[in-house]
Amino acid sequence: MPSAKGKAKKVTITLKSVSDSKNGLPDVMELITQGTLKPIKLGNAEGWEISYEDSEATGFAGSTTTVSCIGESLASMTRKGSADSHLVIEKNRRHHCHYGTEYGDMLLGISASRIINRLSEEGGVLYFKYTIDVNSAFISENEVYFEVTAD
Repeated sequence: MPSAKGKAKKVTITLKSVSDSKNGLPDVMELITQGTLKPIKLGNAEGWEISYEDSEATGFAGSTTTVSCIGESLASMTRKGSADSHLVIEKNRRHHCHYGTEYGDMLLGISASRIINRLSEEGGVLYFKYTIDVNSAFISENEVYFEVTAD
């Protein structure tokens, strides 16, 4: 488990995101970037936080994304910068989450079906699968895969 005294470590992050919408055509985004990995605590639970600068490839240049994960049941993605967002991804539970875009803000329903957390101080993998809805109408099913390698 992570040490609460651990410091942020420079890492290489390989991100792959796949989004399938109602039309059945997947939208795939891949990014390799530098970032940080550090241990975090939420109450008595320990986990990991990945942080990286967004780019044109993600559509949010000028923003910083932080992904936190506690075990294999709870994760969050926070973006600060050009469009602020905060998604809570909790296995088998729906959350109403704020999602900012360059066109304005939305309230989304986020429901996770799977979280795999194999992060350690040396890096590892983090994966989650979740659906997005607006007013309970299905928008997309999403998979996000992070591979983190210590520099």
